[in-house]
Amino acid sequence: MFRRRRRREQPEPVVEQEPAPPMRESGPWDADEPHPDNDRIDLGGLRLPHNPDFDVRLASVGDQHVGVVVLYDESSLQLQALAAPRSMDLWDEIRTKIAGQAGHLQEQEGPFGTELSGEMRVDGGSRPARYIGIDGPRWFLLAVISGKAAVDDATAEAFHEFIKDVVVVRGDEPMAREEPIPLRRPNDPSRQETAERSRFNPYKRGPEISEIR
Repeated sequence: MFRRRRRREQPEPVVEQEPAPPMRESGPWDADEPHPDNDRIDLGGLRLPHNPDFDVRLASVGDQHVGVVVLYDESSLQLQALAAPRSMDLWDEIRTKIAGQAGHLQEQEGPFGTELSGEMRVDGGSRPARYIGIDGPRWFLLAVISGKAAVDDATAEAFHEFIKDVVVVRGDEPMAREEPIPLRRPNDPSRQETAERSRFNPYKRGPEISEIR
């Protein structure tokens, strides 16, 4: 008996799938959700929009980079990403904490929801400031706008657009509630640098920033 040879099955061509479109109009984005593939500065826990008009600086606590400061047009934007529980948001609680520490702040509605605005104490004086909190999946992003942008809509809009394109990379490792999501220098993912260390307080502006280029 002769058996007919089976034809070898041809492998199906691999079709590259295009990234899924974003579900929302703007961020901040979670790294695991669809988001625009724009040019960003990769700092590990945060990926920041690349804008040559902004001076981006890294802030550290001891050996760990925990936040960034963005300088633009006589204004500053401080960003810090914190770990959050899966089952609850943090902004209501943190907002109450900030109001108790900073003082002279009032709630108002902004492009990211309820925020705090008023004066922040700095170097024996005061400076106009806005505190913005954004709850994400297992992370919380605190943004503090101070200086001209806290009272000037045109300058503030540049910071708003910056925040809307930030990507938060929470990672899968266990972290304590409100623990800062660690950052790194963009061109050196493995080495923790010891130069230019300083203390970083997300509620206060001061000389605690270490500069990166």
